[in-house]
Amino acid sequence: MSHIFIKTIIVLTGGILQGIGMGLFLFPHFIPSGGAGGIAVLLNYWFHIHTGLALWLVNSSMLLVAVKYLGKRVAVWTVIGITMTSASIAFFEQTVIIGNRNLLVDFFCGSLLLGTGIGLLMRQSVSNGGVGVIALIVAHKRSISPGQPLFWINCSVFIFTAIVIDWKIILLALGSQWIATRIVNLICQLNFYPSYTLSWRKK
Repeated sequence: MSHIFIKTIIVLTGGILQGIGMGLFLFPHFIPSGGAGGIAVLLNYWFHIHTGLALWLVNSSMLLVAVKYLGKRVAVWTVIGITMTSASIAFFEQTVIIGNRNLLVDFFCGSLLLGTGIGLLMRQSVSNGGVGVIALIVAHKRSISPGQPLFWINCSVFIFTAIVIDWKIILLALGSQWIATRIVNLICQLNFYPSYTLSWRKK
């Protein structure tokens, strides 16, 4: 039970940190946090749907498609993570107002928090949702690394988002992904709580 309790706390914390990074720092500048984030930004831009709700809808629909490849247990934890992320985005978008925003400060703060949140989730073998699950399906069917389809799917979404909203978005999105990925790798390589064996590779 203690393992489940600790895992629950870490998954919720990871979801909250993702939500803060997205809702408080990245999304106000329409910077997508990934493929699903880009779609959420577009839904908000076109239909004025709250990005938290839009992200949850996108992630949930993709997750349902990929449950058979992720496994039910991982899917349940992923739903918990993305629900907490979406709830956090909605909360911070509606309750926290930052005056005199600085794009670079928001960019770096959002990217660091995003990477930290994803890293905590991945250490628990929990997907953060998004187009990553679609990339896994493509990789499975074609017997290739998921990195390749994930890269092209994310880039396609970034480019389309940039065309619709602003071309500088693609540079910011790629930069944010680079920083977040470095943080994810760092967190996944560190040995937190070794007595609980929270290796991100362990199923």
